[in-house]
Amino acid sequence: MGTLAVRARACLDLTRPGNAVAAGLLTFTGAFVAGGVSSAPAAVVAAVIATITATGGGNAINDYFDREIDAINQPERPIPRGDISARGALWFSLALFGIATAAALTLPPVAIAIAVFNFVALVAYTELFKGLPGVGNVLVGYLTGSTFLFGGAAVDRPFGAVALFGLAAIATLTREIIKDVEDITGDREEGLRTLPIVIGQRRALLVGAAVMVLAVAASGWPYLTGTFGVVYLAVVIPADLVMLGATVRAFTAPRTSQRWLKRGMLLAAVAFVAGRAVVVIGG
Repeated sequence: MGTLAVRARACLDLTRPGNAVAAGLLTFTGAFVAGGVSSAPAAVVAAVIATITATGGGNAINDYFDREIDAINQPERPIPRGDISARGALWFSLALFGIATAAALTLPPVAIAIAVFNFVALVAYTELFKGLPGVGNVLVGYLTGSTFLFGGAAVDRPFGAVALFGLAAIATLTREIIKDVEDITGDREEGLRTLPIVIGQRRALLVGAAVMVLAVAASGWPYLTGTFGVVYLAVVIPADLVMLGATVRAFTAPRTSQRWLKRGMLLAAVAFVAGRAVVVIGG
């Protein structure tokens, strides 16, 4: 199975470290946007650790369940390339979930409830919903957006980042539909019934585009309600344009579209941070 260094690298790859760290940053962003970082710094640190390890564990267990599909769609992943066994990946994911649980149990009850629900949803996704048309996409969208809710709940302000949660959830839903279009060959061989397989690639992309338009329209709500000011608007408009452009690009280049959707989502998060920062400085 290779040297210890090879296995360590495989474990790191299983977590998809870029995604795991990004999720931790999103949780921190949720706490900041909710306005509670300075009042509960220890809770924020615990929430970030819980998010990073839970995301890493979720990615690892997803590779465990998807090992046969990945042999077709992503043969460079750690299990298909032979750097770690399926059993090793499973035990590694459980260890990460253990760390996440220990960190989450130090947080307020609402944050613990979100963590428990997300764990159940993650297991349900990998075992039950991933191959159902649209259901798995919606669930992944929720899980991504919930990192912001979790950050707010960690500082006892669970609704402080609800607008950011909604925008992230819908943008991720669109990205997941595009990803299913890209993975359609392997998914079809495994007998999965993803949205592009059931209704066709173009119709699936049109669904993704429709929900993205709704998300972009809703992104103006914090400005219209007076929660954030012109600085927020100046950053969120370019973010909206990037995400809309990426959605249109999905019809011709799904992989490129996914990258630009990620960038647009991060820029939207920056808009919320900038909006909150102006409030804090002005206050």
